[in-house]
Amino acid sequence: MTESTREKIRLVVSGVICDDCERHVSHALQHVGVQSVSASFRKNEATFELTDLNRLDAVKQAIADTGYKPGDATVLSEPQPSVLSETGGNFDYDLLIIGSGGSAFSAAIQAVSYGAKVAMVERGTVGGTCVEIGCVPSKYMLRAGEINRLAKQNPFLGLNTDAAPVGLAEIIDRKDELVGELRQHKHVDLIAAYGFELIQGEAHFIDESTVEVNGREIKARNFLISPGASPAVPNISGLEDVDYLVSTTALELKELPKRLAVIGSGYIAMEFGQMFHNLGAEVTLMQRSARVLKSYDPEVSEAITTALTDQGVNIITNATFNRVEQDGDIKRVYLTVNGQNQVVEAEALLVATGRKPNTEALNLSAAKVEIGDHGEVVVNEYLRTSNHQIYAAGDVTMGPQFVYVAAYEGALAARNALAGSEEKFDLAVIPGVTFTNPAVATVRLTEEQAKSSGYEVLTSVLPLDAVPRALVNREKTGVFKLVADAKTRNILGVHVVAENAGDVIYSGVLAVKFGLTVEDLRSTLAPYLTVAEGIKLAALTFDKDVSKLSCCAG
Repeated sequence: MTESTREKIRLVVSGVICDDCERHVSHALQHVGVQSVSASFRKNEATFELTDLNRLDAVKQAIADTGYKPGDATVLSEPQPSVLSETGGNFDYDLLIIGSGGSAFSAAIQAVSYGAKVAMVERGTVGGTCVEIGCVPSKYMLRAGEINRLAKQNPFLGLNTDAAPVGLAEIIDRKDELVGELRQHKHVDLIAAYGFELIQGEAHFIDESTVEVNGREIKARNFLISPGASPAVPNISGLEDVDYLVSTTALELKELPKRLAVIGSGYIAMEFGQMFHNLGAEVTLMQRSARVLKSYDPEVSEAITTALTDQGVNIITNATFNRVEQDGDIKRVYLTVNGQNQVVEAEALLVATGRKPNTEALNLSAAKVEIGDHGEVVVNEYLRTSNHQIYAAGDVTMGPQFVYVAAYEGALAARNALAGSEEKFDLAVIPGVTFTNPAVATVRLTEEQAKSSGYEVLTSVLPLDAVPRALVNREKTGVFKLVADAKTRNILGVHVVAENAGDVIYSGVLAVKFGLTVEDLRSTLAPYLTVAEGIKLAALTFDKDVSKLSCCAG
C-alpha cells in the first residue's frame, strides 16, 4: 500500500456503552493520527481511515489505554455511489432537495461529487434563512447599531463623538444590497457551477417517491427535506388583531419606532432588542421565564442582563401575557408581573418566541414521513425519516438552528443517501453565539447539565473585569465560566459573555471536542491583551486567585 493510499477499517470495540464512550474512543483514535473517525456504542465498533496498516497495533493500544477492549479489525472497501440514474429505474433524479438554504446547498454539492443527478425545489427566493432573513442581515444591522451607540456614548473620557438621528431606510437599503450580492455569489452562481437543477415552485408529496411541483410529477430515488423554519407566534389573546412584527418584517422597517416592545427571551429577542435600542428606540423586553437565556448558566444570564440594563434596555421577567390590543399606532401589552398588573405601550411590537418548521404544505403523510408534536420532521441518527428514501436536515428537524449545523447535516444526509454510508450525525460539541454586545457564546455542558449527566463537577467563574483587555476596552461587564469533570479534569463546557465572545468560543470548542484538561489550558501561552486570554485565566482560577497574579503570569 502506498503512503497516500487510505484503507477504511472497521474495528470491534467492547465496553462502549454510551455517547461519552464513543467520544473517548474517537479522541483516542484521533490522537494517534487516524482520520475520518466514527464510533458507535450501538454497534460496538469504530470505523476510521488508515494509511499504514502496520500502525493498527498502535491504534488498538490507544483504545486499550482508554479502558476499552479492541477486537478484530476488518478492511472495508471505499463506499461508492450506489443509487445513480444509470443503475436503472424510472426516476427523474437521484436526489431531489426541497429547500435552498445551507443544508440544501451542502447536500447538492456533496451529491454531484458522486455523479448524481440532482434538483432543488424552491418556492420563494433562493438562499435560505441565513443569507436572506437571518444571520447576514441581522448581524449587519447589529453592527450598524453598535457603531451608532458608540458614537452617541463611548466609554473614553476626552473622546468627544456624537451621532445624528439614524436614517434607517438607507441602512436597510445597504443591507439589502449585501444580501443580494451574497445570494448571487454564494447560492445562485453555484447552481450552474455544480450543474444541478433549480425548480421554482412549491413541492408536495403525492406518494412515497413522488412530489408534484407546478402540476409536474417528479420521481426521485431519494429526497432531502430542508425547507427551514419560520417565526412562531404564541397564543396570546388579541395578538391576531394587532399589527405586530416578526424577525423577518422587523428587518424591513424603513422608519425607526420611538418605542419597541419585544415578546420573547431567546437570542432573537435579545439581538433585535439591543439592535433597535442602539439605533435609537426605547426597548422593553418581556418574557415568561425568570431570566433571559434561561437554558444557560445563571452567571451568563446575570451578566448579559446587567449589560443590557446598564445600556438602557428595559427587561421584564416572570411575565404572564394577558392580552394585546392596538389603538391607532399604539400597541398595548397587558401583563401580570409578580402578581402586579402592568401595561407596556409601544409604537411597534416584535414577537420573537421561537420558530416552527415549514412542513405544512409538504403533505408528508402521503410520503409516510413521521412528524413530531411541533410539526418537525422526525429523523433517526442517520438523518433518515420513517420513509427510508427520504432524509431531512436543518431547521425543519427542530435541532440546533445554526447554519453551520444545517450545512453539516445536509452533506451527511447526501453521503448516507447516495454513497451507501451509515454515518451518524454528532451534535455533541456545538458552539452557540448570541451577537449582542457583549456577546454570549457557549459550548456543550452547563454546570447543571453536567451534574444531571452524572459528572462530579468543578467550575471556575471569572468576572470579565479580571481580563486586562476588558479593562483597556472599558467594557467590563461579562464573565468566563468553565465546567470541568472533577475526576479527569477534562473541560466539559465553556461559557463566555464578552466582546468578541463568538470568536473566543472556538478555543472552547477545541478544548471540549478533543478532551483537553484544566492543566492543558493552563500550559498554553495565551496572547496578552486579548479577550481570549480569559479562557486561560479562567483555567487558572480553578486553584488560584487571579487578582493576585501579575500581568501575563501563568
